[in-house]
Amino acid sequence: MQDTNYLKWCADKDKGIKLVAPSENLVRAYLEKSRTAIKSMELNANAGITEWAVSASYYARYFSVYAVMSKIGVKCEIHDCTIVLFAYLFGDSIPHHFIKEFKQSKDDRVDLQYYPKEVKINPEHLISQTKTFVLQIEEILDGLNSEKIEALRNKVKEAILR
Repeated sequence: MQDTNYLKWCADKDKGIKLVAPSENLVRAYLEKSRTAIKSMELNANAGITEWAVSASYYARYFSVYAVMSKIGVKCEIHDCTIVLFAYLFGDSIPHHFIKEFKQSKDDRVDLQYYPKEVKINPEHLISQTKTFVLQIEEILDGLNSEKIEALRNKVKEAILR
């Protein structure tokens, strides 16, 4: 119930959750942005540039999730709302640790971007974990047919119109 209250709050915000027309063009664009972020993450991680590796890791994940949102016809410019909506829609169909890692990657990005911290990361682990997440999201995308998209849109409507 707490998630649906938050999702309703998100829907009431100007840049929050909105149902729009699904867009294959946006799906492709966000998947490309995700792939570019993975390349950036790898380059920065291998160069020891932790802050940007962590940031690119988060954006690789976020852009892949936003590709899913574009496929089902959801627009949301508030990252926390997108994360909660993703968990609400897919929490029963993907391993819980993926949702937890996604949330944590955002928190890590914010911490490193806004607060001067010395953080050690395992570059191989970061890269592997991010690529596994994105692959899982691409599998979700591949499995979305018109019936599943309609069911997901209805689930969004139920959450935001309460």
